[in-house]
Amino acid sequence: MVQKSKPPAAANPPKRRGRPRAYEPEIALGKALDLFRRQGFAATSLDDLSEATGMNRPSLYGAFGDKRELYIKSYQRYREEARAAMVEIFRQEMPVRQRLERIFASALNIYLSGETGPRGCFTVVTAASEAVGDPEIRAMVLDGLTELDKAFASCFRRAKEKDELPASADPTALAQLASATVHSIAIRSRARVSRKELEAIVKGAIDVMVGAKP
Repeated sequence: MVQKSKPPAAANPPKRRGRPRAYEPEIALGKALDLFRRQGFAATSLDDLSEATGMNRPSLYGAFGDKRELYIKSYQRYREEARAAMVEIFRQEMPVRQRLERIFASALNIYLSGETGPRGCFTVVTAASEAVGDPEIRAMVLDGLTELDKAFASCFRRAKEKDELPASADPTALAQLASATVHSIAIRSRARVSRKELEAIVKGAIDVMVGAKP
């Protein structure tokens, strides 16, 4: 009886690939950001984050570290997105009133967004609270506030150079007033003040900063 010969074994059998990731890190980070913006740091549990991201705890730790690290990464993501939404408005050449109107409108779009209601500003609503006891988060908050002040100050300096503002105008003081207006509408939006009312606040603030329309 003739035995059938077995085919020769492959010299280099293909390696088995590892288990593919069941999540996309950037999408998961976005989900965590949304949750932290709604609930803050203390009220958000690891179980909440696991449910929101679709990742179990070991996967969360492996991808982002502990809850604090994930919170900081979420805050960094928020700042990057907010900066991207504003940077072109600050850079483009336009009358100062138009620039301010566009900046505040963009801020309102960010603050009033959210599937379950207005989410406000991450810096003002949640990070400022954590800054009290966490030096790293405090440094991030101060950096964000300073960055906004400087951007507004540059805006007002250019307007002054173009004679859109009187010679007595103080760009630094005006910048702080503009930043304070941003923070105010962020808090009020979280309290579900209507967009119409927020836009009225913005208009009044702009009139104070650059003069009422004739």
